[in-house]
Amino acid sequence: MAHHDVSYLAPKETFLKTVMSWVYTIDHKKIGLMYLVAVLLMFFLGGVAAMLVRAQLWEPTRTVFVSEDGSVYMNPAEAPEGERDSLKTETRGIFFQPITTYVSRPAVNLLSGSTVGAVITASQDGSPSVSLPESDGQTSNPLNIALTDDGSPIFTETTDQRGNKVWELRRENPDSDEPGPVLASITVDGRGNPSAEAGSGLSTRKTTIREPGSTITTNNIYNRMFSLHGTIMVFLFIIPSIPAALGNIFLPIMIGAKDVAFPRLNLMSWYIYVFGGIFALYSVIAGGVETGWTFYTPYSTTTDWGSVTSMLLAAFILGFSSIFTGMNFIVTVHKLRVPGMGWFDMPLFIWALYATAIIQVLATPVLGITLMMLVFERMFGIGIFDPALGGDPVLFQHFFWFYSHPAVYIMILPAFGVISEMLAVHCRKRIFGYRAIAFSSIAIAAISFLVWAHHMFTAASPVANVIFSALTFLVAIPTAIKVFNWIATMYKGSIAWTTPMLYSAFFLFCFTIGGLTGPPLATLSTDIHLHDTYFVVAHFHYVMMGGTVLAFIGALHHWWPKFTGKMYNEFWGQIAGWTVFVGFNVTFFIQFFMGTQGMPRRYATYSPEFELMHKISTFGSWLLAIGFLIHLVVFAHSVFAGRKAPRNPWGGLSLEWETESPPLEHNFAREPVLTHGPYDYDTVVPPHYDPALYPLPERSDNAPSHH
Repeated sequence: MAHHDVSYLAPKETFLKTVMSWVYTIDHKKIGLMYLVAVLLMFFLGGVAAMLVRAQLWEPTRTVFVSEDGSVYMNPAEAPEGERDSLKTETRGIFFQPITTYVSRPAVNLLSGSTVGAVITASQDGSPSVSLPESDGQTSNPLNIALTDDGSPIFTETTDQRGNKVWELRRENPDSDEPGPVLASITVDGRGNPSAEAGSGLSTRKTTIREPGSTITTNNIYNRMFSLHGTIMVFLFIIPSIPAALGNIFLPIMIGAKDVAFPRLNLMSWYIYVFGGIFALYSVIAGGVETGWTFYTPYSTTTDWGSVTSMLLAAFILGFSSIFTGMNFIVTVHKLRVPGMGWFDMPLFIWALYATAIIQVLATPVLGITLMMLVFERMFGIGIFDPALGGDPVLFQHFFWFYSHPAVYIMILPAFGVISEMLAVHCRKRIFGYRAIAFSSIAIAAISFLVWAHHMFTAASPVANVIFSALTFLVAIPTAIKVFNWIATMYKGSIAWTTPMLYSAFFLFCFTIGGLTGPPLATLSTDIHLHDTYFVVAHFHYVMMGGTVLAFIGALHHWWPKFTGKMYNEFWGQIAGWTVFVGFNVTFFIQFFMGTQGMPRRYATYSPEFELMHKISTFGSWLLAIGFLIHLVVFAHSVFAGRKAPRNPWGGLSLEWETESPPLEHNFAREPVLTHGPYDYDTVVPPHYDPALYPLPERSDNAPSHH
């Protein structure tokens, strides 16, 4: 058997060769599969962060009273009478608790013979502090260090030739007002590292001291968790999920090509994604960010330097992966379509990926430049966004949303394409309004660049608000065209209620709710009340999760037999689907009511009147997690014990159903011949189907021809 007749999943001669064939692969299917594994891992990590956030919101955070010995009391009256005046208050959550961080500081021991006479440590501001030894509970001063009346060591501060601060520690001189002889000269460099030069016959020994640093509060941890959830889900999961994973696997096959136009650039985009993910992981390990996924100033200019800079660089690097993938898809669609495939012979999934790629290439550089300006501002003190340096924080929002609102359509447009494919295949019916759906994808891509300022209605001028409000309503039109055409496609279709079809129906329900809750946010009078409340959280999740994520899970089920060569358990797939659907709606529908009643988003604590609604939402998140875990088990069982998939399990007409399951290394044993359109269910028997098992519908003489 020739190498091009072998499945792309077939192992090589040895294990090492198999591994290296994946490391250096330029096969779009292998790259897409690696993307798929990575984005599913990111989805898991982002989901864990979301579960922690919901756990914290199970009940309001509360104030407790802590004694000096660490005892915790809910009420000061519970403490012993003698301790009540010294109680300190702390805000604690049901899940997160305050964490005291410890700092290891460089220190120098001043030795008197073999005895430690004093320990000098660099403080946070670089100045030295002295700890004297204790003996039987009494502080001793064996070196006779000069002390003030309150017992603090006396330092004489100077500056050396290199600009380092130098402190001189002297002996006391009881017989004169003149300073005593120098015990030691302590120099602290710009990084807070002390060095000591001993005097009067003393010696020194360097050491380190671990002492309490700052206290991370319950609210700090909550901020980090929801920021982590948002950043991972947006930049590492939703944006690359369908285009980089499923798009990479199926776009060339669906247009009859052997690979993408630039296979090595495709591999490079994968490694750039991994590289960016490493920066994001470092940011998490270093403590995380408290900026939200939007990196708004002044949060990103005033909070932890290392973590924020690392996360900004992660998003910057991931942007290059997105740009390269978009460029590759645009050229592939233009240049590598099988002979005979015109623009209106392409599957609608290809149209959606094409429109998405245009946004990726045009909008992502704006985000990259914005994030690098923020990094330079933090590193070099350049005044761009920080008002203290003469910058404008609202300018950051303009730059950020000029990318990030089109990014919303980078997230949802591929899902639109997936739904068009699944509805046509599982309803066994020609897609209704093919050209309208195709052109609406391009229209959404164009209009998405014109609506960014609706994220700033509460900070913009009245004239700008009116203009951007009108444009926001405009973008709803091409989206509504798609929804109406999908419903018309289902009308009188021969619907097969498979798991992909089930997810298509779930998508239509949830995405429509997300769409209909958009106009209250686009309307100036109601947005003033709803801005930055849980209404926005619910709306966003009904669009992104009820839209993109449900479509992505449905697409996994739809194409799973094709790219793995294995069938999954249909019964348990549907059980998991219903669990996800119910859990999702229980989690987020209640948040619309929270938002209209004034519950602000991003808050770790809240008024007790919202407690019941938060508990309902948290309970829904548990159902959602259970549903996804069942899906994980179903897919794992399929890989290891599923039956072999036929070439065309659903009866699809697009080109991916004509190749093997899983596909060959070069997709097709010979160049495919285009004999029909992707949705000609009224005139064509699907490939590998017996005409006797697939009776065609009756067709009137005046029925429309192809498309």
